[in-house]
Amino acid sequence: MLSTAVVVALVAATAVAFALTEGVKLERSPIYKTNVDKVFSPACGARCATNVARIDFRLRKREHLTVWVEHDGRRTTIVPGRTYRPGKVSLVFTGVTSSGTTLPDGIYQPVVHLGFSHRTITLPNTIRIDTKPPVVTVHHPQHAVISPDGDGRRDSFRTAYRVSEPARAILRVDHRQVVVTYRKPLRGTLTWNGRLDGRPARPGNHLLEISARDPAGNEAKPFPFAIVQIRFVALGRKRIVVRPGARFAIRVSADARRVTWLLHARTGLAKPGTLRIRAPRSRGVYRLYVTAAGHAAKATLVVA
Repeated sequence: MLSTAVVVALVAATAVAFALTEGVKLERSPIYKTNVDKVFSPACGARCATNVARIDFRLRKREHLTVWVEHDGRRTTIVPGRTYRPGKVSLVFTGVTSSGTTLPDGIYQPVVHLGFSHRTITLPNTIRIDTKPPVVTVHHPQHAVISPDGDGRRDSFRTAYRVSEPARAILRVDHRQVVVTYRKPLRGTLTWNGRLDGRPARPGNHLLEISARDPAGNEAKPFPFAIVQIRFVALGRKRIVVRPGARFAIRVSADARRVTWLLHARTGLAKPGTLRIRAPRSRGVYRLYVTAAGHAAKATLVVA
């Protein structure tokens, strides 16, 4: 009878323990729908969207919270102690101490203590502080000539680049941002199509600078690496003096296969290069027009 009683007691204790274990498993967490930013930079500036890390979660019931982050055994308090109602809780980790010192780069673990429930929960999401900008490498100096007229010949400028970490490359033309890559590869190509603010850029020389921005918001200081000339058609001289009826030559630079010239009601087609034309027989001042792909250049012809 004694052994039977012991067995019954053991079975009952096991059943109670199992019931308690299952009850704990079924008990819902007081914190749910946790959303924590993965990386940010306190040094990226006030206008930067990633200059703080946001810690959002929901409470099932009213709680008195103390929230901090841990790094290398040190705590940085976010909420020293405050009572929150059930629902969404939105907190901000600035990465700066109460004395104004920026915390060192590294991984930080958010921890929430619930005073009413006497529980401390370590959130599974870590936060990384990264204040170092990426390093961009590109061949420089570069000089190029483009003619963005849509004929498929030198319509754009391309250059290869590398970055020291995953980052979006940034191309600036005349100190204006024109291209930001969508992806963040360690190697890539930047392309400029000859447009500024959605409009064709003026013919002439343009300064190109390159930079990069990492996921934390750190942006490398832009530096110039190329001069790109937009040229549709250009003449070697702006003023020509020639005798009546004499032939003269002028250098024509263009990317088009053919150019059209117009002089004193006479016109013709020619290949880019050295253009040879006979001057009018009458003395005077004339205009020579050379067009290519809808763009024109002119020179003054003095017949004397």
